[in-house]
Amino acid sequence: MPELPDVTVYVERLQVLAGGRPLTRVRVASPFLLRSVEPPLHAAEGRIVVGVSRLGKRLVMHLEEDLFLVLHLMIAGRLRWRPAGAPIPGKMGLAAFDFPNGSALLTEAGTKRRASLYVVAGRDALALHDPGGLEPLSADGAAFAAALTRENRTLKRALTDPRLFSGIGNAYSDEILFAARLSPVRLTRSLTDEETARLFAATVGTLNDWTARLRAECGDGLPEKVTAFREGMAVHGRYGQPCVACGAPVQRIRYAENETNYCARCQNAGRLLADRALSKLLKKDWPKTLDELEAFKEARRTPSD
Repeated sequence: MPELPDVTVYVERLQVLAGGRPLTRVRVASPFLLRSVEPPLHAAEGRIVVGVSRLGKRLVMHLEEDLFLVLHLMIAGRLRWRPAGAPIPGKMGLAAFDFPNGSALLTEAGTKRRASLYVVAGRDALALHDPGGLEPLSADGAAFAAALTRENRTLKRALTDPRLFSGIGNAYSDEILFAARLSPVRLTRSLTDEETARLFAATVGTLNDWTARLRAECGDGLPEKVTAFREGMAVHGRYGQPCVACGAPVQRIRYAENETNYCARCQNAGRLLADRALSKLLKKDWPKTLDELEAFKEARRTPSD
């Protein structure tokens, strides 16, 4: 799912490409995309784009007279800039936002249609789409600590809760926790003041660093390589590969459609975190440390007599 760095670059590029121009037409190919009925979608057509912003992980197109298009790309939604009036791709295409100088085509990979578009009238109605999380790049350390400890949850769950922090998802939370050298399952209220300050610095540094990287990658159109698994990430998507800091194999915890990647040595004193599926299967044989894991793997490689 596009997160704060990705959505920020989308916002910046859409502001350049569409800002100050009329939205001449919105073409919708998938009936599942539009989630609102009032105001009607055609009310947006012909209005000038006066701004583009981010609301959590959502893109907001500000039109004249306080009309807003709120677009949530979800996991697999992507925007691509093409010549004006370009056809919507047949298999993955959901919609096209047409401007005099080009069209932003909305696509979504896979068979599940999760991306959503709302037409919203007025700022009060727009506020209802805001989950309310703290903006990590505009907050100070005290506000960050207050949001972090509002509930006593694991660090991974806290960072990815949109009610607590705005725009952080599965990928960048892994990178933030690695940079802070903190276990994803540490409880938020168990952190010392020094650890909390370290986490805040890692959050700001990681998000700013990746925003700058993605900005540098982007050409004249919209970002074309929006993915949760990026070259240069320290742990996310690197299960089994050597940690960039210590060389130990990166570990993971899998749950539902997500996974948490971490370095057991750098973040958890060499102790493994239980993977729900494997630890239930292996029960008491589940290795607790990296050394036990290596011994377990060696035993499986060695044929019995």
